[in-house]
Amino acid sequence: MALHFVLDESTTAGPGDAVVLTGAEAHHAASVRRVRVGEQVTVGDGRGAWLTGICESVASREVVVRIDSRTDAAAPSPRVVLVQALAKGDRDELAVQAATELGIDEIVPWQAGRSVSRWVQTSRGSAQRAALGGEGRGDDGAKAEKGRARWATIVREAAKQAHRAWIPEVSALTTTPDLVARAAASRTLVLEPSGRERLTAIEPAGADGRDILLIVGPEGGIAEEELAALESAGAVLVRLGDSVLRTSTAGPAALAVVNAALGRW
Repeated sequence: MALHFVLDESTTAGPGDAVVLTGAEAHHAASVRRVRVGEQVTVGDGRGAWLTGICESVASREVVVRIDSRTDAAAPSPRVVLVQALAKGDRDELAVQAATELGIDEIVPWQAGRSVSRWVQTSRGSAQRAALGGEGRGDDGAKAEKGRARWATIVREAAKQAHRAWIPEVSALTTTPDLVARAAASRTLVLEPSGRERLTAIEPAGADGRDILLIVGPEGGIAEEELAALESAGAVLVRLGDSVLRTSTAGPAALAVVNAALGRW
């Protein structure tokens, strides 16, 4: 399989045109992957464009690819969204990476009430009422954006490795009230070991094409008041078998089930 690279911007390039990789992507192509003049590669813009071409020139600062074919992948519908609670260590990042490889369409970082990792410094009791990154101190907003950017980098690299035509969006850090509002407008499935329904028994998509939200809590689980608020918005609590999965594996496991149910796999 040809090596795949990603442009920094969307492109209208087609057969006969040249596209140019610059910056870190050019360095990666030339110095890490060691592409050569005359080698066939694929290039995407992360927004559905899929280009195949031949390397015309290769340097660490610029790689020129002459395009010989183009296809455009339609945006997925319905979209599947992972709402991933922040977790200690790299467990949340592992979830983000695996979900991207498995085909997630958007990732929403969530500072849940029981999240040990915190991008914004709020007290545990007020965590669900604070406007995270909005009404907090400037350094809080900077930390939240740094965390989001870190996840976006992980997503980009995982999508490139998986040869995905569409790179998932990483949204801004969300609050529980905002999550509840979004849950009311989506098909929302909360991964919860105490859920009465098995995920495999649930029809994940409706006829209206709404987003499918998969909500994963932190290491300590989702707080009772958060579960109640989500259920009141129409969310369904579902479980994955009889075992309790870690926050790093629950989302990717659920996504695999949903992919099969949607006919993506």
